[in-house]
Amino acid sequence: MKKILSNVWTKRCVALISVFYAYLVCRICYFSVFYDIHIMSRVSLCLLTTGVSIIALVAMLYSRKQILTRIASFIILPAMLPVVILYFGEWGLIVPIMITGVIILLFSGAGEGSKTALGTITMLLYIFGALGYFLFTSFFVATAKETIIESGVSPSGKYRYSVVNTEDSSNGSTTVYVEPNYADEYLFSQEKPLAIFTLKNMDRAVYVERPVCENIDVQWDTQSREDITTELNKLSDKITFTLSDSELEKFGYTFDEKLNLSMSDVYAEDKFAIGKTAHDVDPLPLDELNEEQLAHFGIGKDGSRYYVLNPDAELLADHDDITGNLYFSDLTNKEMSQFFVEKSHSVYLNTLDDSQLAELGVSEEGDIMTFNGKVCFRFYVAELGDYYDINSRKLSVDLLT
Repeated sequence: MKKILSNVWTKRCVALISVFYAYLVCRICYFSVFYDIHIMSRVSLCLLTTGVSIIALVAMLYSRKQILTRIASFIILPAMLPVVILYFGEWGLIVPIMITGVIILLFSGAGEGSKTALGTITMLLYIFGALGYFLFTSFFVATAKETIIESGVSPSGKYRYSVVNTEDSSNGSTTVYVEPNYADEYLFSQEKPLAIFTLKNMDRAVYVERPVCENIDVQWDTQSREDITTELNKLSDKITFTLSDSELEKFGYTFDEKLNLSMSDVYAEDKFAIGKTAHDVDPLPLDELNEEQLAHFGIGKDGSRYYVLNPDAELLADHDDITGNLYFSDLTNKEMSQFFVEKSHSVYLNTLDDSQLAELGVSEEGDIMTFNGKVCFRFYVAELGDYYDINSRKLSVDLLT
């Protein structure tokens, strides 16, 4: 047995446990940044974290001179910084990992100089990280007392909502939030989780009323895609939504068909020159301009395509591989903006049929929500507008609140 334990390959294999433990710590770090934690059983979670940490610590001490263990010992404490700050107070999760990280850093097989340097850097990270977070939350996060009046789940189980009363200096407000009910992560089983992780910044305010609303009446119903389309088109024929380049191409829109003159950027004298007023700011499709008006902005038309009239030397130098007309489809967005031209990705709702809406991912039927008799949420709009992109991970200061 002693021979097996002293074998270098045994230690190298055991060192893989340290790698796995460091991965788990980094995973918790990731969750602390993008997810809020809701612990169901603090005692069970503490026992689990302690047990896993003890096993990992024994394995790391045994293989402390292996390169994998040394690297893992350097990762644990820095990776725990966001967890300590953002999950502050969840000591059953934090303390066992922090103790493990400190012990293995002190007793790892790395040189004393390396451990001292890393320990100093880590300490400074914690000091300045905690100070920065405290200053941010103290000076830049508004303080208001919020009380959840009512919460629940939609009939399909796809969405959940909460009605929140906020007390502030402006007589308060009542806000209705809706978020996806399918984006949670569970520690162990979904039926009896030790902890639930909910994505941050997924709740969307769908209705706000000032001052605080005394009567609360939330109703859910199910409505078909076709009925909602008819209903929305009756409300307005100017409802638009945004498509990607690939979706525009799929539905038969060419590049030049979506080119607009950005009237908010055009100078007043140029607006007058094409028969518009200084107050016109809505994007103007190039298709609505005649040859003379286009020429005023240095734009020419070749069939159904637009090109640059008399491009300057600098622009030509950037596209020296092109012979003939320099079409707008060859330009970057920045280059097009020189001519007050921009590509629009907006499409009117009434121009698409039911099958095209299905291709865009709008379900055949789904949930709608009314608050005190007013429709404030439709699954249709949420799916079409991609309200809940649960696969997107973007760092922002909102994650710190």
